[in-house]
Order: sequence, then structure tokens, then C-alpha cells
Amino acid sequence: MSRNKNFSSQQNPGEALRKIRTDNGWTLADVYEKTGLAVSTLSKLETGKMELNYTKLMKLCDGLDLDMAQLFALPDTPAPVTSDRPPRTKMTGRRAITRKGEEPTMSDGPYFYEFHGAELNQRSFHPMVIEVRARSMEEFGNYIKHEGEEFTYILEGDVEFHSEIYAPTVLSEGDSIYFDAGMGHAWIASSPGRCRILAVFTGSSHQHS
Repeated sequence: MSRNKNFSSQQNPGEALRKIRTDNGWTLADVYEKTGLAVSTLSKLETGKMELNYTKLMKLCDGLDLDMAQLFALPDTPAPVTSDRPPRTKMTGRRAITRKGEEPTMSDGPYFYEFHGAELNQRSFHPMVIEVRARSMEEFGNYIKHEGEEFTYILEGDVEFHSEIYAPTVLSEGDSIYFDAGMGHAWIASSPGRCRILAVFTGSSHQHS
């Protein structure tokens, strides 16, 4: 099965973007002013003629003040079946199950992302499985930095962690690292075959330095 699966009709971020834009009475030019994404790019995203990568996703979330989940537009949870039982004390709680092969995915050059728990709004942290594809800093480009903190666990292969402050270090399957994500950083694949990490971070704003 291809890893680059398409979003289903209920997970299409382009369709979700169009609905959010029209519900707010924004034109494409308005969204451009808020996000810096060209009108032609926004039009292609909405019509499915261009894939939404992670960089564009973050620009949309930051510029439009959206939670990532709003752009995945997953279906609402069905209403519970009513019964004649007496009312119980109200309980609150959320959960999100992501089945293998059903996670929203996207590619941003050096990384291939699988998003988990993406349908929950206002999350405190963001978990994702990332396939690290770049094999040099030249191929990766500029460091990435974002708000908050990040915990990363190595699932498969060897990867090299680069940052603005520390010397590069290689982590292998089963190793982990916790760091301040405002420090520019990058992951580079350093062993043959597939290299994958589990990354969990707080905050939402990502940018290349």
C-alpha cells in the first residue's frame, strides 16, 4: 500500500479551508493577507490541484488562528443513544483513536509526517510519526524551530540530531531526546533504509530559521 495516501473526502484540508474561509466571509485575498500564501496557491489547495505540505499547514494555522484539527475536518462523533436511565453526574473527557493506515499524512521534503490524534481541537501537545528522508544538512535546508518543548523517540534506524547550540549527535532505535524546540533543529537519516521517529511537541507555530 502506498504511504502517500490521499485524504478521504472527510479529511481533505483543501475542502476544510474553503469552508472555513467562506464561513468567515473571507476572500482568497483576505487569506493571503493573513497567511502570506499566494492567492494562486490557496486556490490550488482548495481545489485539490496542489498538496498541502507541513509548512503551508503551519502558515494557515498561524495566520488564521486555527487548530490543526480544523483543517482535517473529520466527521462529528455520533450523538449518544438516549435511554430511560436516570441522569448521571456529568463527566467530561476526550479521546482520539488513530488506526494504522488511516492517519492523515503529508510530506514536507526532508520529512514525511503521519499525524495522530489530529481530530482533537485545542490539544496541549501534538504527536506525529515522522520518516526522516534528508541525508545531509544541505538536503534538509534551514533549521526548524517552534514554540514549546519536544520529546522524540527513535522508532527505526539511526538519525542524527543537529541544532544551533549542540554538536550533532547520532541516536539509534530506542534512544530518545527532550529539548527546547525554540532552538533551531533538524533530523538527518544516518543509516541505510527507513529512519522513523515519534515526535511529541507542545505549541503550534513552526518556522524555518
